[in-house]
Amino acid sequence: MEWRRSCLGEVLAVLSGKGGTGKTSVCAGIASALAEAGKKVLCVDCDVGLRNLDISLGLTEGAALSFLDVASGNYPLSGAARHPQYPGLSFLTAPMNCPVENIDGEAFRAMLRQARREFDLILLDAPAGVDTGFRLVSSAADRFLLVTGFGPASVRDAARVGELLELQGKADVRLIVNRVDRELLSTVRTTIDDVMDNAGLPLAGIVPEDPCVTLAASFGRPLLKYSPRCPAAKACRRISRRIQGFHEPITLR
Repeated sequence: MEWRRSCLGEVLAVLSGKGGTGKTSVCAGIASALAEAGKKVLCVDCDVGLRNLDISLGLTEGAALSFLDVASGNYPLSGAARHPQYPGLSFLTAPMNCPVENIDGEAFRAMLRQARREFDLILLDAPAGVDTGFRLVSSAADRFLLVTGFGPASVRDAARVGELLELQGKADVRLIVNRVDRELLSTVRTTIDDVMDNAGLPLAGIVPEDPCVTLAASFGRPLLKYSPRCPAAKACRRISRRIQGFHEPITLR
């Protein structure tokens, strides 16, 4: 399904029903692709206590403010870390020593209201699952990218997340099927259409299984810089173009 709405000043939450889907690497890849296309992007790691987005973005070497530093008023949003290879990409990490239950949701949303005025897109890398962190992120986002694998447990959890978002009145939810292995799909006699039907959600894109994702993180580099033409990088670019409203075929190639 083509996503035709304007992206300017919007908040996109990247979610998953369970851990291990590759949600964070997908979030980083899409953010990099949007910045590569000239968009001004803010990436926010919202996985309080278990932050990893800096690894996938290739930002482990530098210090970064947490979103709590900014939301609490201790630092300005302009202090967000700037990516050395993507001038339009800024980053806020997750706090480590504050329970997510103690984070002021209104202060978090106020920070994002300011970010809307300064960035084209704000991507929130949500914690896996449907606990307090999920509620914090879902209350603030306009659109949702729900990352799943194609295994039955992952798809069932994605369907549950979709149901919870629907109960909150959230309509713009799209599915990303990640780490897709064509041969394994054939072996288990599953198709992407089956995944969509079981999750009950339209598709934003497919990302193939790709060793370059792990290699890029291991070498501390963004995927799109480490291997610009690898299948996962190309998939992230296609998804980013759909987010911007362009027509892009959904394919594993």
